[in-house]
Amino acid sequence: MDPNVPSSARVYDYLLGGKDHFAVDRAVAEKLLAVAPDSRLVARANRRFQVEAVRHLARQGVRQFIDLGTGIPTSPSIHEVVRGVHPACRVIYVDYDPVARMHAQVLLADSPGVEGIQADLRRPAEILSDPHVTGLIDFDQPVCLLMVGVLHFVMDDEDPAGIVAAFRKHLVPGSHLVLSHAMAESDPEAIAQLAMATAGSPAQGRFRGRDEVLRFFDGFDLIGPGLVPVQDWHIDADDAAIPLIDGTPHLRVDGGVGRLSAGPPPNSP
Repeated sequence: MDPNVPSSARVYDYLLGGKDHFAVDRAVAEKLLAVAPDSRLVARANRRFQVEAVRHLARQGVRQFIDLGTGIPTSPSIHEVVRGVHPACRVIYVDYDPVARMHAQVLLADSPGVEGIQADLRRPAEILSDPHVTGLIDFDQPVCLLMVGVLHFVMDDEDPAGIVAAFRKHLVPGSHLVLSHAMAESDPEAIAQLAMATAGSPAQGRFRGRDEVLRFFDGFDLIGPGLVPVQDWHIDADDAAIPLIDGTPHLRVDGGVGRLSAGPPPNSP
């Protein structure tokens, strides 16, 4: 952990109004807010999308959740949400940031059926073979895999589609992928400012177009409204709250939920 290098988890925590961040993280966030002042609202909408998605899936009978790129815990946490639907739900939190891992350890100290591990989602085999994961998750039953606000930190040469495919191969039909991603349709100045502020750091992001993000859902059938801006994603009528954002935000993040179909995807890696 280097307090002079920005962390995506801590920048996100700052945008959400948390307290676990350093000056370098606040500097990155403020540069973004200077050109995209609605970024705090987008961060909140992204979090609300995640909460609504997992609550819906728990209501549909999904009992296992793997949250890749958890970030610093924010209430309500995933296990709080899904266990509010059914107490038998099991959750694995995964993040490579040591600050996020430390907070997860404290949060989960008295939470049987919930585990947190420090690991890099770019190494799926290590996560899938981790004894905490194999001891808690039954891959013969449906699993919800969360990649919320994380794949845009995976560069093209790190093969993000291949990473998703590696996890998908371990999932049975009826499993789901919950994913959100920073979009190339964002304001160009916001993209440029964020790129300059994070170049060469773990917080550096890759904004992708709609077709690129849709490819991450190969093998999954999109449910609900499909891939849409996170503030517009609603599937359960009682979850649809007053919109957080009025109009088009400078920083656009789209989210979607896919259900794994019975057959293999075309041209599967």
